[in-house]
Amino acid sequence: MYKVSCFTLKEGEKMKVIEIGAESYPKKLLNIYDIPKKLYVIGNEKILNDFGIAIVGTRNASKYGQEITKSLAYGLAKQGVCIISGLARGIDTAAHTGALMAKGKTIAVLGSGFGNIYPRENTELILNIINHGGAIITEYNVNEKPLPQNFPRRNRIISGLSEGVVVTEAGERSGSLITADIALEQGKEVFAVPRKCTIENFKRYKCTNKTRCKTYREYI
Repeated sequence: MYKVSCFTLKEGEKMKVIEIGAESYPKKLLNIYDIPKKLYVIGNEKILNDFGIAIVGTRNASKYGQEITKSLAYGLAKQGVCIISGLARGIDTAAHTGALMAKGKTIAVLGSGFGNIYPRENTELILNIINHGGAIITEYNVNEKPLPQNFPRRNRIISGLSEGVVVTEAGERSGSLITADIALEQGKEVFAVPRKCTIENFKRYKCTNKTRCKTYREYI
């Protein structure tokens, strides 16, 4: 057993470095702006090329937001879809958890190096992701700290690895809307969950940004 930051890996598990040109480098990332020159990966690197959906949202998630996120992630993972998110508190954590509840695969894209995992309370979640066939990845070297500017930057990888992005709950200035904008620029489908979508009468999600409204759809 050995340690990377605050979590202990199984014997034989190790960090892999995947550079552009390597057979295992995610093909979808070759089509995004500012292609990462290398990726640091712990876990199952094969799923980086799987069909995946990104689920993102606020760190300050409501109980409803967390429940609907888990439900969406669970349902998609049950169908064999890989769930991609950013390991942050709130919606990201709920997305990864829902996928694991379905015994599915999930990818966590970090905004720091493996030597400075953030947030630290998700240590057990990281181990569950790795031990159940998922992966944690980052473009940052092991000692990189979780600097504020790293998180908007890593969002291009979250959307880049996906076939589409679902925003389940987000404030007007949420970083998850940055992910949505990046996804649109990458030509990806972007979906939004309307408020209280579990009730019988649904109303189409109202978007204040006309550009986003062209692509945002209900995702029920």
